[in-house]
Amino acid sequence: MQQLAIHNPRLIRQQGLVPSDRFVDLTATVIGVGAIGRQVALQLAAIGVRLIQLIDFDTVDETNITTQGYAASDVGQLKVDATSAAVHQIDSDIQVETINDRFRSRHVTGEVVFCCVDSISARTAIWRSTNTGCQFWADGRMLGETIRILCVAGETGRTHYPTTLFQQSEAQQGQCTARSTIYTANIAAGLMLHQFTRWLRDLNVDDDLIVNLSASELIVRTPD
Repeated sequence: MQQLAIHNPRLIRQQGLVPSDRFVDLTATVIGVGAIGRQVALQLAAIGVRLIQLIDFDTVDETNITTQGYAASDVGQLKVDATSAAVHQIDSDIQVETINDRFRSRHVTGEVVFCCVDSISARTAIWRSTNTGCQFWADGRMLGETIRILCVAGETGRTHYPTTLFQQSEAQQGQCTARSTIYTANIAAGLMLHQFTRWLRDLNVDDDLIVNLSASELIVRTPD
């Protein structure tokens, strides 16, 4: 499998930016394949990740065509199944495990976790269950044209991330993806994948990144 990852012709142009040999044996878990999570899964497939796990309990509805990038023919299907099919259209050799369920503590996740759920309480539960066995963690949050990406790839991030898990009652009214567009979801996913590839290259990872598209602002927060 390692030779396949290194010499796959479709990966040639990303050599030097994405070290394919580093994730030959890594499983990337995407929890929530809605607006951000679906784009994360497709981008993971595009860069050559061989083992992808998808966890979501929902089905595709018509509004997901506009905001989450699903096709009209996907309406009514399980999101994990529709996303798995889209991954295999990119590369049929990728191994995809689908779990049609809410995340539960009994689920065994990969060494890399992309948390793409839409509530603080869900993030908190997932973090508590997965953080000890996770080598790289990325949490994507989005409201309208504001994006926040939180990553854990070292002790600083591991200390900082729990401070962002405030009480659900303190969250802005509505789910974090209640106001969304496909372009903000794609940007959020791209930022998460960028931090992932920085980690693969042993570069510093930004623990807390905020992008406000409306104001054309990018802010990298440095944890105390």
